Amino acid sequence: MLNGRNILCTGGTGSFGRHFVRRILADYHPNKVIVFSRDELKQSQMEAEFGAPNLRFFLGDIRDKDRLKRVFGQVDYVVHAAALKQVPALEYNPTEAVKTNIDGAMNIVEAAIDTKVEKVIALSSDKAVNPINLYGATKLVMEKLFTAANAYAGHHTIFSCVRYGNVIGSRGSVIPLFQRLKDEGIKEFPVTDKEMTRFWLTLDESVDLVLFALQKSIGGEIFVPKIPSMKIVDIAHTIDPECSIKEIGIRAGEKLHEKLISEDEKNIYLVENSSCIQATEEYNSRDNDSWLTKKQMRRILK
Repeated sequence: MLNGRNILCTGGTGSFGRHFVRRILADYHPNKVIVFSRDELKQSQMEAEFGAPNLRFFLGDIRDKDRLKRVFGQVDYVVHAAALKQVPALEYNPTEAVKTNIDGAMNIVEAAIDTKVEKVIALSSDKAVNPINLYGATKLVMEKLFTAANAYAGHHTIFSCVRYGNVIGSRGSVIPLFQRLKDEGIKEFPVTDKEMTRFWLTLDESVDLVLFALQKSIGGEIFVPKIPSMKIVDIAHTIDPECSIKEIGIRAGEKLHEKLISEDEKNIYLVENSSCIQATEEYNSRDNDSWLTKKQMRRILK
């Protein structure tokens, strides 16, 4: 379905966006792949690295609806990955989080409807489930905006979301922090709580989920991957088996364990091995029946 089509990725110079674009260019034959972001340096670096004749770059901010409408004009599919994501930073800059993650999402919806984009997939987070921080709250609102948008789009545009946990090795993840500490010879790793767990998936798995949603969505769904959990302290010992752990306490807006599905949610689809079922029960990182071992994580990191 992507061959010969025009695909745009907001936040396309981020960790997910770069990997998504790389996969689309390698595995399909799109007419154009468009990167939309506000970082001209990263766009320049990405253009030099990828060097694909059908790759286009547009500077802009999702806060600017007019710019979005201009860029969406000839686009078939939009993957919305642009967001402010750092939990502590957003706790102290709440208005900026709202402007980008909520107002920006509304701009995406209105621009896509006005330009008759065929399908839009938005990236959400496990922090949107029963949120206790502003980032999670803005992602929850974004999900509501996208799923409700189908009622306004008629049959022209389909809106759906994907929701997943921590991406291994992405910017802002704890893994690059631990790797940097190891490289600097620091033996004491800071961990908020020794019992803290998180869901983990690779960049490839996150792209697979988006491609699945692009293919299967009919409007209003939230697709959630079946992925393993791992304790943060075990990740620290995976990266440096000889490190010691310093508990620093949970930061503002952090949970001890994350949920990907709450017990009260509807229209949530759990995806595993290219098939999906409608979710009927809570799914959290503490009671998960799938766990990454240190050996598995070490192999992924290599």
